[in-house]
Amino acid sequence: MLEREVTRQTSRFEMYGGNDIHEPDPKSIEEKTSPLSSFLPEDPVDPNMVTWDGPEDPANPQNWSTAWRWWITLVCAIMTINVTFASSAPTSAVFAIQAQFQTSSEVSYLVTTVFLLGYTFGPFLWGPGSELIGRRPVFWLTMTLYTVFHIGQARAQNMQTLLVTRFLCGFFAVAPLTNCGGVIADIWSAVGRGPATSVFTLCVFLGTTIAPIACGYIVESSLGWRWVFWIMMIFAGTCTTIMFIMLPETYVPVLLAKKATRLRKEDPVKYMDLYAEHERQDWSFKGVLHRTILRPFHMLMVEPILILITIYVSLVYGVLYALFEAFPIIFMEQRGFTIAQDGLVFIGIGIGTTLGAFINALTCRHYPQLVVKWKGFPPPEERLFAGMIGGPVLVIGIFWLGWTGNYPSVSWVAPAVSTIFIGASIALIFMSCLGYLVDTYVMYSASAFSVNTIIRSAVASSFPLFTVQMFHNLHINWACTMLGLIALLLAPVPFLFYKYGPRIRQKSKFAPCVDLKVAKLLAVEEAAQKTSDHEKV
Repeated sequence: MLEREVTRQTSRFEMYGGNDIHEPDPKSIEEKTSPLSSFLPEDPVDPNMVTWDGPEDPANPQNWSTAWRWWITLVCAIMTINVTFASSAPTSAVFAIQAQFQTSSEVSYLVTTVFLLGYTFGPFLWGPGSELIGRRPVFWLTMTLYTVFHIGQARAQNMQTLLVTRFLCGFFAVAPLTNCGGVIADIWSAVGRGPATSVFTLCVFLGTTIAPIACGYIVESSLGWRWVFWIMMIFAGTCTTIMFIMLPETYVPVLLAKKATRLRKEDPVKYMDLYAEHERQDWSFKGVLHRTILRPFHMLMVEPILILITIYVSLVYGVLYALFEAFPIIFMEQRGFTIAQDGLVFIGIGIGTTLGAFINALTCRHYPQLVVKWKGFPPPEERLFAGMIGGPVLVIGIFWLGWTGNYPSVSWVAPAVSTIFIGASIALIFMSCLGYLVDTYVMYSASAFSVNTIIRSAVASSFPLFTVQMFHNLHINWACTMLGLIALLLAPVPFLFYKYGPRIRQKSKFAPCVDLKVAKLLAVEEAAQKTSDHEKV
């Protein structure tokens, strides 16, 4: 029974990459208080349904060469850096934009807000799109239009045009953030997925922090603020070209559908009854709406783990975007930095996020052994160690920034060093929490990721609207104190889930909890081994 369950859950995750079309298995009455549902209907095998030609089929993305899979991961990383670069690059140009169009500071900060609002609405379309037609066509469409809309930003003659094109740019730019995680799940097994996911998550922050460093010098140069957008377009066009040439289709259901089509064409008589499961899915508006919108928000309402993780990650993401408005106050207003010098402060965030990625890798170095021991499904709580480190470090970093940055007499070095701690904590919390979501919800992790992306982008989009007023009215020290206290309130979340996570998961409709049944088996085997050793003595 256990082997069949492990095989079934593994194959479902490999098939759908977290976008499982099936509803969760109901939990049996007799095991309501047990660690796991034991209800598993037999899956009838249809000889006409096209699958892979055995576990070593070279057409299966998880059987591609390691070098090729890492290249695909690198392409996804480059796209991620590019679209996150675009989210924060114009923050260095807001003062020039404000002067050009004679707008208020609040309106000029909307260049960041509307882009992140595009992040909020994009997943409603690009997630279902990749499920329907595959990852590659969605990337082709979105990256092309994302590149084109940079022209509208660079040539905008009024604020309205700039804001509309920024929103549309964000709407298309979110596709890599929504779907690159799915690509990684398509091509990597549980053992190799950890390092690849860490690279992807790190790139989310590297792009965001590199942008102000580069764009500050562009704004101060003779090129002017419009060249920020021209540079973004050139960068986006280069990434799009690389993606066009180098990124293959990786979504297994679509690949199997193409295989079924090819076989039917080769021999219409012999293979006329062959089909791929993807071809018989419910692609009605109601079916797609349920899987891609209703299910994620239903999970958000009924899953305590998803609720708290989303709240925590949204705060952390909001803090990151608040820094783009807070740093000019701390370093330009208080210490006389230029725009370019202010951008250099983000080097600390970049160093911190890279350091956080290495620390996360150290906390997960035992994970391959756990995968073997736990038959492919180790306890998700093993992902939380990095978050346990990152939570307290974030609190320290925010207080450090506020109470050293508030006083011009304190050297700029003190608040600048605090950004390393903030950057490291952001990376640690993100990598830990998102990894925990994947391992908790497995076949439904795409739904968890989708709603998490929507909520955290919506929250982050609001931070630029009030950060300047908050830091001016409360002053730097008390504004950071308020953010630090909220971070302190949420810091215990990883600790709570490490202790109570298994108990919460066993009551979850969407968490398969295979690890808890494996734990029962391991306990039985350990007891049998002890009995055998005792008899030998």
